[in-house]
Amino acid sequence: MSEPSPVAGVVDTAEAVRAGEQRAEDVVAQHVARAKARADLNALLHLDEERALSAARAVDERRARGEALGALAGVPVVLKDNLCLDGVPTTCASRILEGYRPPYNADCVERLIAEDAVIIAKANMDEFAMGSSNENSAFGPVKNPWDLTRAPGGSSGGSAAATAAGIGAVALGSDTGGSVRQPGAFCGVVAIKPTYGRLSRYGLIAFASSLDQVGTMTRDVRDGARVLRVLAGHDKRDATSAVEPVPDYEAACAAPVSGLRVGVLRAALDQVEDPDVRAAFSAAEQSLRDAGCDIVDIELPHAHHGVSVYYLVATAEASSNLARFDGMRFGLRVTGDDLLSTYERTRAQGFGPEVKRRIMLGTYALSSGYYDAFYIKAQKVRTLMVQDYQRAFERCDAVLSPTAPTPAFGLGEKTGDPLAMYLADIFTLPPSLAGLPAMHVPVGLGQASGLPVGVQVTTPAFTEVRMLQLAAALEARSGYVCAPPALFGGAG
Repeated sequence: MSEPSPVAGVVDTAEAVRAGEQRAEDVVAQHVARAKARADLNALLHLDEERALSAARAVDERRARGEALGALAGVPVVLKDNLCLDGVPTTCASRILEGYRPPYNADCVERLIAEDAVIIAKANMDEFAMGSSNENSAFGPVKNPWDLTRAPGGSSGGSAAATAAGIGAVALGSDTGGSVRQPGAFCGVVAIKPTYGRLSRYGLIAFASSLDQVGTMTRDVRDGARVLRVLAGHDKRDATSAVEPVPDYEAACAAPVSGLRVGVLRAALDQVEDPDVRAAFSAAEQSLRDAGCDIVDIELPHAHHGVSVYYLVATAEASSNLARFDGMRFGLRVTGDDLLSTYERTRAQGFGPEVKRRIMLGTYALSSGYYDAFYIKAQKVRTLMVQDYQRAFERCDAVLSPTAPTPAFGLGEKTGDPLAMYLADIFTLPPSLAGLPAMHVPVGLGQASGLPVGVQVTTPAFTEVRMLQLAAALEARSGYVCAPPALFGGAG
């Protein structure tokens, strides 16, 4: 048997395992070893070595019996720790859920396993998916594989770091306001947020239910397309799951883009000061021109309200969703302590500062006398943002923008200023509020920073095919390969 490539992706791994050129057990063992070697990243909260190797052996045994294998045969997967995996610790990186083991699998997990993927680990994250830097985890911050002094982005920073470092061929995250795309940008990996309802949210522990969406992180666009095809589809257990046909996303990656109209927000670009981000956007725009796309200037008049709207809607929904974690049914166990004191300690220590901040903001926005002034007004502006996109898509087929206003910032750089941290999601928030598919596409390394930079592609609802067409064209013309320093060693 040949050894698997140290940077083999989803498609290459699956095809090699299906053809008998590699054993799934060897592939998984190598990724487990890499996870241990890169413990310095703090990207994982639970490495499920024994169970993963057992699942990989089962895949090999099925192939030996001549059975057909699935589209993700032997592919090592890392799950964000807010996705339920039967019998495996799922904490949302919070002390209040420490020790919780779900008795069921999330829908996306069921779909992965059905296609012979192997779940190897649970990834670190911002507590309850609340953050933009992965510094809010109760189990310590994740470090960026490109520079250990920098943030990997959040809240899916562990998933992004694990993908960039080659710990998993694919990682799943969750995206509420940019929590797949922004860490994808910081760590230089392809990150896809599908249309709201395209993927089931069953088994995803809720933050903000009208915004949450499972997303994928891979090392290239084609890999992301194959995983998306596996995960997409209606789920009767999720009332928000869409009944829509699932096209061949992988085939879309080879489709020409000539003639597509790409909209650009010039006013938003004027607010970007970072030279690497500006250069990356200009290069991407020129690449699409060279590929035959028509570039048109568009406006989204209400997009600048995105941060304000998001932090009213999302925190209001969070305050409702997290009310269940009241210290009585979830949280610290009573072990001889007085019940009341245990309850008080859970309320005081169970949630971290950022989660408490957002619960308080949301509760205030929903309180008597402020519900109409804040929450209802935010929902009205959200509707205006949806209408802005509808008008824009009458003039263009896709919107191109930066994904983040800067490359990865330093650990601790923004923790003392929550507003500055929130502004890291300024470009990812509008598509989330409108429920649209959007993805981050890396296009290179910044000349000034030496860190990954890229762009965001947004298209109308349920047009992921068009989004992937453009992403694949950008990737092909950039020549970018995700290869952080010390990829297979320790600290870089």
